[in-house]
Amino acid sequence: MRTGQPAGSGRPTTSTKTRFWFDPRFALGLVLVVASIVGVSVVVAGSDRTVAVYAARVPLAVGDRLDAADLVETEVRIGAAVELYLTPSLVPADGLVVTRTVTAGELVPAAAVGTRAGEAVTSLVLDLRGRLSTSLAAGSVVDVWSAGEVESGLFGPPAVLVGRAAIVRILEPSGLIQSGDGRAVEVLVPKDKVAAVLEAIANDEALSLVAVNAPIGG
Repeated sequence: MRTGQPAGSGRPTTSTKTRFWFDPRFALGLVLVVASIVGVSVVVAGSDRTVAVYAARVPLAVGDRLDAADLVETEVRIGAAVELYLTPSLVPADGLVVTRTVTAGELVPAAAVGTRAGEAVTSLVLDLRGRLSTSLAAGSVVDVWSAGEVESGLFGPPAVLVGRAAIVRILEPSGLIQSGDGRAVEVLVPKDKVAAVLEAIANDEALSLVAVNAPIGG
């Protein structure tokens, strides 16, 4: 008489555990994807942030006294470039001085203004002989040349009287009678050069302006 095998006494079974396969390259790729998403989110959030900077309400000429009334606070998205422009926190109570021409509506560069305490220039009006270069305008940087008269109608060699003066404005001729081709130009000169310029004017020396910064395409 055969005796049946007890229940559960069949062929032994083997339990197999599934091993987890990990590839470091997969982890690296995942990290890069997450970093990319975070970076894009930061950039987008930063680009949506606006900051207050000043724009010129009116044209600003070199030498102008600049106060809050001359400025318009404007919200712009310029990111890290905000350091390049004039912000409300940079305007002192006694105002600023314009050192570079700024057109109306233009964002005011921080480099285009200076403090009044550091002002070392003053404006003088020069009567020039001969024609004025068409490339010159308010804000142009020029050398002021002078030549003394040695005989009636004969002038000696010219020399630089003031280097790197800034044109404030070119005065338009007024009246029915205009003398020759000469023009009057208001320029900013260092205070330590004022005496020399006034002496040249008193001696009726021939004054001319030569551009230092040539315009692009000029």
